[in-house]
Amino acid sequence: MAYQQSGGGFRPRTGNGGGRPGGQRSGGSRPSFGGGNSGGGRPSFNRGRSGGSRGPVKKYINPSKFINQAVAKAEEVPYIAEHKFVDFPFGGQLQNNIAKKGYDEPSSIQDQAIPFILEGKDVIGIANTGTGKTAAFLLPIIERQASVSLRPSVLIIAPTRELAQQIDEQFREFSYGLGLYSALVVGGMPAERQIRDLKRRPHFIIGTPGRLKDLMNRRHIILENVNTLVLDEADRMLDMGFLPDIRSIVSEMPTDRQTLLFSATITPEITTIINNFSKNPVTVSVRTSETNEHIEQDVIEARDKAHKVELLTEMLQDRAKYDKVLVFGETKFGVQRLSDHLDNSGISSIAIHGNKNQSQRARALKQFKDGRIRVMVATDVAARGLDIPNVSHVINFDTPQTYDDYIHRIGRTGRGGASGHAHTFIDSRR
Repeated sequence: MAYQQSGGGFRPRTGNGGGRPGGQRSGGSRPSFGGGNSGGGRPSFNRGRSGGSRGPVKKYINPSKFINQAVAKAEEVPYIAEHKFVDFPFGGQLQNNIAKKGYDEPSSIQDQAIPFILEGKDVIGIANTGTGKTAAFLLPIIERQASVSLRPSVLIIAPTRELAQQIDEQFREFSYGLGLYSALVVGGMPAERQIRDLKRRPHFIIGTPGRLKDLMNRRHIILENVNTLVLDEADRMLDMGFLPDIRSIVSEMPTDRQTLLFSATITPEITTIINNFSKNPVTVSVRTSETNEHIEQDVIEARDKAHKVELLTEMLQDRAKYDKVLVFGETKFGVQRLSDHLDNSGISSIAIHGNKNQSQRARALKQFKDGRIRVMVATDVAARGLDIPNVSHVINFDTPQTYDDYIHRIGRTGRGGASGHAHTFIDSRR
């Protein structure tokens, strides 16, 4: 499939089959993805959503905002840590667990936040995604909880199942051999198993607001002994409308506690949470300016959704170029159907969306991270809070709801100083 760039975007070269990639396929062997004339039970990618469940109206984004010629990423001055991990007053087993992870020098958020957390102070951590903030709060909390007998004593709240699971996995690695236990309390997994885990009286409860509140209402979670509260990605939780649930959860906790809040930004709403939930907090800000100028961004014009599917399929058949690709779609149903189509076309693909349970989503993420699956098709549930290394391309099959969502989507590529590419499908302009 050949593409030509025109007016900042990509169009398929025309001339053979009226612009259809690879020419006109014969007869009925090509599955039809159009809505109006696709018959015989063939899947239609042009169907609207059923009923009245259209969700929020998209904000118009000028296609020119999806176009950027990549520039070299400005070289950042490396952070010089004041400590090494061995300098922190951690016990021998915890130090061994840190060493097993290959940690030597802490990142900026770890270096600056850990001493304050060890002192028992409330901390507001302002940091970009991928800066090591999970270890920044887990390590000192684990150290402080080693001698606490009342439990559960720690509650960690995260906005998504995936982030909560990642925190729980890191907790298990860092707490190995210390006799500390956790319960993962998230939606998308059987509540019965989580209730069994809670009955073991774990030291740490790590969860998402909805399931936490549900099990609290059913009296399976009692927070009267909790001495440490962590709100991770607080800005994202506000974006997702979790503030009422968080207020309800925190109201059941002792006021005499340590509160740690981590966020990428400080907004008036975040400031309100800080004022309501914490006491004389220390602010540790290590956020650096975060732009996507180093990501090559362009648009691909398509006549309709069926044409988009054809273009995407042929693009992804170039395995050398499209090595590890994250494709964003708008609806759970559309994402699953697109992933199935790609997989049936010989392009290893898996879907991640809200209809998948936690174990399915975890398995899909692991397969994509490990390189066993080359393409992951996702709704915006995967746009934040996930650390997926070495993504070569982000493709917006459906445009995002807002430009802020676009920035979060394409931020999955070009991480850690690597080059990145982002394509966004738009309606043909001629």
